Amino acid sequence: MSSSTNPMNDYSDKELLEQFRNESSRNMAFNQLVRKYQRRVYWHIRRLVVDHDDADDVTQNTFIKAWKGLHNFKEDSQLFTWLYRIATNESFTFLKQKKANLNLPLDDASYAISKTLTDDNFFTGDEIQKKLQRAILTLPEKQRIVFNMKYFDEMKYEEMSKVLDTSVGALKASYHIAVKKIEAFVLKEVENI
Repeated sequence: MSSSTNPMNDYSDKELLEQFRNESSRNMAFNQLVRKYQRRVYWHIRRLVVDHDDADDVTQNTFIKAWKGLHNFKEDSQLFTWLYRIATNESFTFLKQKKANLNLPLDDASYAISKTLTDDNFFTGDEIQKKLQRAILTLPEKQRIVFNMKYFDEMKYEEMSKVLDTSVGALKASYHIAVKKIEAFVLKEVENI
């Protein structure tokens, strides 16, 4: 297919992978892959790490890992699922390092991260969105990731299962528990007004 009838941004994952495996078009194909998925990957990471600058750094690390590992991609899952898995792992690694650097217990570190919402110039949400984000940050990491993937990214449980290597039943239970905890947090916040 010529680029005039099918611009690079319309290439399927399969076509991008074929282009990537060709030494002469590898850089072009990878740049297009980044353009195709960067926004979704960034927002997935941003919901986990909260801070814009941190999310930029983790997104960059995600695509560096993708570049290094793409030649080994076996196509047994969708390319985006594979990128999501890398992004999730990079986010968790970053959060663990940040918590260790803050030298705080897990709950206190999540609170410190949530406080950055008020100072973040890139957060454009209203007060309700800030409360939701604070509620999400009170969740254990696994519940938080499941909630974000289902609520914000509207991923199906089967896709999430591939990303997180967890059963669909466990994911449904995690999501249900996360929703209940968020509802309780928001109700508590409303009662304190």
